[in-house]
Amino acid sequence: MNNLVFVVCIVAIIFAAGVAREWIKARAVRDEKSGDFDDAAAQIDALEERIRVLERIITESKYDLKKEIDRL
Repeated sequence: MNNLVFVVCIVAIIFAAGVAREWIKARAVRDEKSGDFDDAAAQIDALEERIRVLERIITESKYDLKKEIDRL
């Protein structure tokens, strides 16, 4: 009977270690993806601001696109 308890304890420890290892891996991946999301959100914000500036330039009444192109 004591041998059976010993074997069950070893199996339980091995199982718990495997679960803990997978949990740590999943947490690391989640944290990495969270950082990627923050970077992507910052890039999107920067691109939106650039688009606003371009829209303001093009819709400005004093802006003459043809004149600017010819000047280049």
